[in-house]
Amino acid sequence: MSDPESVSAGGVTVRVAGADVVEARDRALAGIKGVAARIVAKDAGLWGPDAAAEAKVRLGWLDCVTISRPLVAEIEQLRAKLLAAGVDHVVLAGMGGSSLAPEVITATYGVELTTLDTTDPGQVEAALLDRLARTVLVVSSKSGGTIETDSHRRAFEEAFRAIDIDPAERIVVVTDPGSPLQRTATDAGYRVFEADPNVGGRYSALTAFGLVPSGLAGVPIGELLDDAQALATTLAGDYANAAVALGAALGGYGSEGHDKVVIADGGSGIVGFGDWAEQLIAESTGKSGRGLLPVVVASPDSPGFEATADSHLVVLGATPASSGTAVEGPLGAQFLAWEFATAVAGQLLAIDPFNQPNVQESKDNTKAVLEAAKDGPLPTGDPLFVEGPIEVYGERETIGDAADVAGVLDALLAAVPSTGYLAVMAYLDRLNDVAAADIRDLLAKRMAHPVTFGWAPRFLHSTGQFHKGGPPVGVFLQITGESTTDLAIPGQPFTFGRLQMAQALGDLQALHGRSRPVVRLHLTDRAEGIEALLTAAGV
Repeated sequence: MSDPESVSAGGVTVRVAGADVVEARDRALAGIKGVAARIVAKDAGLWGPDAAAEAKVRLGWLDCVTISRPLVAEIEQLRAKLLAAGVDHVVLAGMGGSSLAPEVITATYGVELTTLDTTDPGQVEAALLDRLARTVLVVSSKSGGTIETDSHRRAFEEAFRAIDIDPAERIVVVTDPGSPLQRTATDAGYRVFEADPNVGGRYSALTAFGLVPSGLAGVPIGELLDDAQALATTLAGDYANAAVALGAALGGYGSEGHDKVVIADGGSGIVGFGDWAEQLIAESTGKSGRGLLPVVVASPDSPGFEATADSHLVVLGATPASSGTAVEGPLGAQFLAWEFATAVAGQLLAIDPFNQPNVQESKDNTKAVLEAAKDGPLPTGDPLFVEGPIEVYGERETIGDAADVAGVLDALLAAVPSTGYLAVMAYLDRLNDVAAADIRDLLAKRMAHPVTFGWAPRFLHSTGQFHKGGPPVGVFLQITGESTTDLAIPGQPFTFGRLQMAQALGDLQALHGRSRPVVRLHLTDRAEGIEALLTAAGV
């Protein structure tokens, strides 16, 4: 077993331990000499001719510090103005790259931010009822056409008007120039921060998407840029380049069969970083039938992955496992290091790390489901059977002769192939139904394959790409739940509850279309259903 080998640069240290990981990294480094300089020079041809057009307009994140520095004063001035008006509660309406980085930033700095990245009517209603008179809403969408974010905007506009507040005084927009949202916001008189169109959403942590909501919430965002700048000066070299070392470990070890990247916190002091890295890695590499699957766990001691031969343990903190990689450094530098490393890994895996060819499919399916159903019932189908508060939907060929929920879970676990994984996708309220996430550890204890867990619909903007574009070795458990309340979306013919179910059905169609094994469990009573599900999972 090799001693840990480390590379430190710009405040970031990457340590690699274990002979197999070290050798894979070193082989990768030997094969990519000069790649770092080509990335810094924005060589769009680095990822192959098919990726060149996309890469040419997606490398602006390399200039994030220079681009974003003028924003700091603007954001701080707006925060001071809002505080003077008694507005001290920030709600962020955004999905994927528009919400994950601000959530990590504010949580790490201990600053309050309400993140609204759901269509669950109970969770949306709770946000609308929480200190509305003191709230500023940040509506954040790169494309400007994200259905979830548009629905949040509509709901808050109506709520502000209902208490005699002009939405133009309380809504701030972050979007790309010329997007539908930019036009809508300008017409409405909202404050608009235009983002750099040459930066993809998952690479946007240190741009307006990450900085505006974080700065308005009270984070000293200049520190993030300072830390990133220290790393940026080191990125062009082949040696003493921590970001390249990380990319070589991820891509090199992954290309040799260790394509499950288990991300655990080892005392880094950074809160929730794995959820941000999950989107970056999954959406960047999960395509063309290959890629790196991120598996986010609480700590290196979390169950399930230690028996998985194809996993690569990456620890956020100073000490790697006996075999794995550790990454240490301040948050701003970590964002940039992982972005750079993912670009390097994409080159090693022969994957375009900047497109997301399969994300749109579930969005289109959702729209089709809503339009086809019109005012009638959604096509949920009939359950195979019902056990207490849980309805079971799926195909008999997937679950065999299972007659209870425990048997269904047994069948799903047995269906995972030797190099596969089980993905749990929960269309629930991640604040009030948080106990549902415990199913990951319960199932992970029972098999020698990775188990992922994603709150919906946020995962559709993250691991959803990998589910459909990555290796066809996934087995899927979808959890939906009956809502005790529903909420209208002003100006739309559907409610939040109806939209949430349409999104679940749309993604089911996408998975079925690829012959992925998938089961939907519908909780007719959420609290009782979660309790019953966890009991069945722990058998």
